[in-house]
Amino acid sequence: MKNEKWTTADIPNLTGKVIIVTGGNSGLGYESVKAFAQNGAEVIMACRSVEKGEVARAEIMKNKPNGKIKIMPLDLMDLSSVRNFTDKFKENYNRLDVLLNNAGIMIPPYGLTKDGFESQIGTNHLGHFALTGLLKDLIVKTPKSRVVSTSSIAHKSGKMGFNNFMFANGNGYTPMKAYGRSKLANLLFIYELQRHFEANNINSIAVAAHPGVSQTNLMRFIEGKFYYRLLKPLSSLFLQSAAMGALPQLRAAVDPNVQGGDYYGPNGFNEMKGSPVKVKSIPASCNTEDAKQLWKLSEKLTDINYNF
Repeated sequence: MKNEKWTTADIPNLTGKVIIVTGGNSGLGYESVKAFAQNGAEVIMACRSVEKGEVARAEIMKNKPNGKIKIMPLDLMDLSSVRNFTDKFKENYNRLDVLLNNAGIMIPPYGLTKDGFESQIGTNHLGHFALTGLLKDLIVKTPKSRVVSTSSIAHKSGKMGFNNFMFANGNGYTPMKAYGRSKLANLLFIYELQRHFEANNINSIAVAAHPGVSQTNLMRFIEGKFYYRLLKPLSSLFLQSAAMGALPQLRAAVDPNVQGGDYYGPNGFNEMKGSPVKVKSIPASCNTEDAKQLWKLSEKLTDINYNF
């Protein structure tokens, strides 16, 4: 397994498939949209900026992909935007084969979403929790559909801390502590969603992936730091391209051998770079009590009940 070399050449024909990619205009999302469209899918590029989405779409279309790309506005930091997106999507589509919860923010200063959530847990977890919940009916009625969430190596440092889940008023907040929590939450959510699918005999699967250490615009909050500038000449030793970083989530989304509850990442040293293979997450991500508590809290905060 560790020596596998899965690439975009292994992506099957996706003609007739409908796929949503959040944060699809840059980084991992851009590479994923490009690969899906090249193989025949109709891809909805969900992004905060329609203008940036159009620029990204035009770049991809230069290669004349076999599929289609549609731009739809989505701001995961605003639950009203999530609701507007899902309402418009359901007006135009009656199926959803893959929901790729890719978008995210990484280690910003303390801040809040429009709904008053700490920005990283609000964007990376709660926004996607709401999006998935509002699209659940379409996902469930589409045979062999998939929900894929992009986690991170940083989940290994994550702790849920339900007593101060949102780092209220910045209490106890550090950018990496909040980021690790949000990425651990991604895994707790996916594993619990898979358990719901199985318990209700639903022909859908929930899968997670992580990109290793990839060069994307998530790095923007550390690019000015002295240690980043100091280490940048050595970056090729531990950084991989966005195209390589996208392979684990692409595999999770389309490989017919993927099973519900799988987790994919690079096969290199410390999973920092390499070809996409099945990897293991930390035991805390498999804590069913934490998963249930997170699920219940997320339903309460977003006012979205999955009602399986």
